[in-house]
Amino acid sequence: MPGRFMWYELMTTDAKAAGGFYRAVVGWKTSEMGGPDNPYTTFHVGDANGMAGMLTLSAEVQAGGARPVWMGYVGVDDVDAYAERLKKAGGTVHQPPADIPGIGRFSVVADPGGAAFVLFKGSSPEGPPTGAPGQAGYAGWHELMAGDGAREFDFYSGLFGWEKNGVHNMGGEMGGYILWTDGRGADAGGMMTKPPFIPVSTWNYYFRVDSVDAAAERIKAAGGAVTNGPMEVPSGDWIVQGTDPQGAAFALLSARR
Repeated sequence: MPGRFMWYELMTTDAKAAGGFYRAVVGWKTSEMGGPDNPYTTFHVGDANGMAGMLTLSAEVQAGGARPVWMGYVGVDDVDAYAERLKKAGGTVHQPPADIPGIGRFSVVADPGGAAFVLFKGSSPEGPPTGAPGQAGYAGWHELMAGDGAREFDFYSGLFGWEKNGVHNMGGEMGGYILWTDGRGADAGGMMTKPPFIPVSTWNYYFRVDSVDAAAERIKAAGGAVTNGPMEVPSGDWIVQGTDPQGAAFALLSARR
């Protein structure tokens, strides 16, 4: 589906340990693919096909300053064309379009505020499963802490056709929280100008769980840290934000506390 987040990838320093953490916290199953020199782990909800993946950052990449992070893949029908459009709109291409044999074509890019994501076109028309509305284990929200919320919304709207569904007033200096949809009608996420204590602009991905209170306890028990929440948000859902033991930020979402 062009213009929609369709894959999520954790780049980490210890895939084996991170796999154990997310199995315990989110309830995912894991499966390894690829050879021993280039292993890739996929995350699964039950017996469904993979909906996210994970790889270990090489020592060389870590030495260059790379740190554990979740990345989102946005599906497009022509990676090369979208990379050019993105540059003209003020974005940055970090990794020029390239093929992943048997998988698809991708390009690592960033918006004008510096938040990174991936443009992707798969080699098969069948995309990863997205789950039923509200189903645990699948992505339920996409949140951008932007360099400039209004500017970045215009950027993504022009690039992918995202539409504004409303603005929630955060109060004080926090400004507005822009609710956006990717064409499926319901809100797909939100974006706002990042507060000063967040050093860089970034995307954060929320995965659904059965209960955020229970998940918060699982985060701590598995060696992660809760950084915010549990708290209720205007939609009526409950969220908790945290970091995994390797330092990657993530968030969880549930209809009940």
